[in-house]
Amino acid sequence: MASFSPLFFLVAIIVFSVVSAQNSNPVCPFPYLYHFGDGATDVGNSVLIQPWGRLLPATRSPYGRTYPGTPNGRWSDGLVDFDFAAFDFGFPEIVPYLSEKSNSSNGVIFSVARSPVMDRGFFSRRGLRIPPYAVSLDTQIGWFKTHLQSVCGSSTDCIANRLANSLLLLGDLEANDIGYALIQGRTLQEAQSYIGPIIREQIKATRELIRLGAKLIVIPASAPLGCFPYILSTMPTNNPTMYDRLGCHNAVNRLISLKNNYLRRAVNNLSSEFPNVTLIYGAFDEGFLQVLDRLHQEGHAGTALRACCGIGGEYNYSSNRFCGSAGVPACSDPEHHMFWDGIHFTQEIAVRIEQSLIQPTLAALNCTALPTPFS
Repeated sequence: MASFSPLFFLVAIIVFSVVSAQNSNPVCPFPYLYHFGDGATDVGNSVLIQPWGRLLPATRSPYGRTYPGTPNGRWSDGLVDFDFAAFDFGFPEIVPYLSEKSNSSNGVIFSVARSPVMDRGFFSRRGLRIPPYAVSLDTQIGWFKTHLQSVCGSSTDCIANRLANSLLLLGDLEANDIGYALIQGRTLQEAQSYIGPIIREQIKATRELIRLGAKLIVIPASAPLGCFPYILSTMPTNNPTMYDRLGCHNAVNRLISLKNNYLRRAVNNLSSEFPNVTLIYGAFDEGFLQVLDRLHQEGHAGTALRACCGIGGEYNYSSNRFCGSAGVPACSDPEHHMFWDGIHFTQEIAVRIEQSLIQPTLAALNCTALPTPFS
């Protein structure tokens, strides 16, 4: 089982900061890091969005219980997977775009919890609701342009140089566009019709970043949505053939596999269009399933897909009594659960995903692996 030392993590940040003062990034050949996405990589933007942020569950206990001990803006019991990935990439401190520190940081995160790829108009035209604090990929890209103007002014050379020396990640890890359709009663067939628009929007955003000067972009796959407690609770069935050996919903995961296959092909096609740009498709789904399988092998099949913080039903999840609500308990063993609140990962799973997916790719990115506080 992965371990995590909060004290060692703090010491490592201090040491890392001293080293970084002498070298803009002693680990990887890019001094800037940017991420767009959802709750799997949100390090605090959602709770800073006015006027809703201060009312969100992530601002209340027991969020942040494992680390640092109080709510920290993340939808987890501690840190999220990109905290650990960023450390591996040479960025021990990453900040949310909406924080006051974003213009002085080289590691800025634009991700917002529960955010879809598509804009609000896409959902309203289909009669679907999304949270008021959710921020589409297009809007996050708009934030990024504003950020670049803040640090570079009107200098296109500055912008191009910064992007040419950056790692950018566009992660639709939680497949929220599909999830919103399914939990609001839409069929799998209708949800499948969203795949084309979603992939086109991701590729449009990637192309826009390339034209601004980006040279290194990672586009991860979506996680198997059929394993998420909030989906399993919404789509129950007494037919055992509808579930795979890990307890995930077969049909939903086939839909996500289709989406990921389309994305992989689209990324390959874009690579041909821009041969001087490094585009990497990240198999996040495979890493997720490896981690889930490992929990089963360790004897935690009974808790793996139950929300640690929640109440009610087979998966310990209720949208009406979400984690952070009065009287909703949290488990004492989050390390045995994939999900913290039924939608977002526990810190332990974030560590394991980092170990499964990020550490093996460091050499391919010409990065030098350093000792970490969570291996």
